Order: sequence, then structure tokens, then C-alpha cells
Amino acid sequence: MFKQPKLTVVGAGPGDVDLITVKGVKVLASADVILYDALVDDVLLGYAPKAEHIFVGKRRGCYSYEQDQINELIVSRALSHGHVVRLKGGDPFVFGRGAEEMEYAAAQGIEVAMVPGISSSVSVPASQQIPVTKRGSSESFWVITGTTKEHKLSEDVRLAAKSNATVVILMGMSKLGAIVDLFKQEGKSNMPIAIIQNGTRKNEKVGVGTISTIVKTVEKKELKNPAIIIIGDVVKHRERISELQNNYSESDVQADLPNGINFIK
Repeated sequence: MFKQPKLTVVGAGPGDVDLITVKGVKVLASADVILYDALVDDVLLGYAPKAEHIFVGKRRGCYSYEQDQINELIVSRALSHGHVVRLKGGDPFVFGRGAEEMEYAAAQGIEVAMVPGISSSVSVPASQQIPVTKRGSSESFWVITGTTKEHKLSEDVRLAAKSNATVVILMGMSKLGAIVDLFKQEGKSNMPIAIIQNGTRKNEKVGVGTISTIVKTVEKKELKNPAIIIIGDVVKHRERISELQNNYSESDVQADLPNGINFIK
């Protein structure tokens, strides 16, 4: 039976398998082939047990497929199998090449669709009690790639360092020294900064400090990619929430309970 060739690009979310959307799960169930990246948890492939699963991601600097090969694989599998799902971490339209892959497939006459994912740029900070905007602290936020396709630091980081916005940098760990220098040049050595590795996953690691101390924190905690860098006063919210929760002691809880009911540890 002939199946209409189709590509659906699906965002898998930031890492926690529960953070994929319901629509994303439904699309996986209808897939004939799934092409998935390194940041996608294999557990999600269980939603498509009958589909062909092909890993096309990058690990430790090694590519299993070049981008041109992935584009061609999408088209060939769509023509031979039917529905291809391109499963990508975060949201595929936020530095995910999802738009490029859809454009290539559409140019070959393949029907295309997109299911947005929860972007790691906002969800990973949120999972650590860091809002990207907060009244009185930040009225806007930048989301910037730390490394361009020419393997250079984005010039937008320099512009962002001059602003009062929260700055979220993806794929920037290899350029951390240069990023820190730009913020120091703007007189922001004491600006709070957080780095979150493997955000929302069980092996998540967090380093918090200031522009002047973060490099040492990264070395001490051995933080590396995949990680997200968050710079701005909003980082203080994490510590503030922790203080408030710690101050709400056992005695405070006991005082709020009705008579005759005891707090149990």
C-alpha cells in the first residue's frame, strides 16, 4: 500500500522525557521512520515501537551523518516508507536546523509539518528556579548561539552584554572565556551567572557565580557541554527561593497546622 511521503519535525523538549508534548507523542505513534539526535532520550522511541529508528546525531565531536546526508535520508525514507519524523531536542526552530530540513524536503515535493517543542532556552533555567524575565530585574531576554557556523562567537553576545536583558547562550561553553571578557568590558564583573549542564535530566549539574568567578566554578564542578549559560540579575531568584523555603522551618509548619495534628518528618 502506497503511503504519502511526509516529514514531521518534532521537538522532544529539553531532556526530561515527560516534557515532550502530547501532540509530539501522537505523531511519534504514527511514524514509519524516526531520525533522532543525540540529545533525544531513547525512552521516547518507545512511543513508536514499529517504526525504523535511525540515529543521526552528534556525539563527542563525531557526526554519524553530515547535514546534507540527513536531508537526503529524510527524502529517501519518506519516498520509500511514508511518514518520517525528525525528532530533535528542545524546539527544532531554536538553533535546531528544523527549518532547513523542512525546506529541503518541501523542495523535493514532500509534505511537511512541524510540532513545536519546549525550548531548553527557557525551560532549563526555569527548572532551576531561574526565570528569564522578572519584574524589576529583566524586561526582556536574548537567546543567542555561542558558536556560529564559522565556529566563532556570535557578535550578538557583544551587543547583549551592553543591555539590561537576561542573556541565554546555547552552545557557548567553548567560548566561555570570551563571553566573560565581553561582560567584564561592560563593567559587569559582579553580574550573576548560572551554567546548567544536562538540564532537566537526572545527571543535571549546576554552577552559579558571577562573571568574575564562573570560570573557576566551571573548572571545580567540571561543567561542560551540553550546557546552557544564563547571565543576569534573574539568577538571584534561585537563591531567593531557596532562602524563603529554608526560612519556612518545621516550627512554622507546625504553627500553621490545626490543633491536635503534628508535623511528621
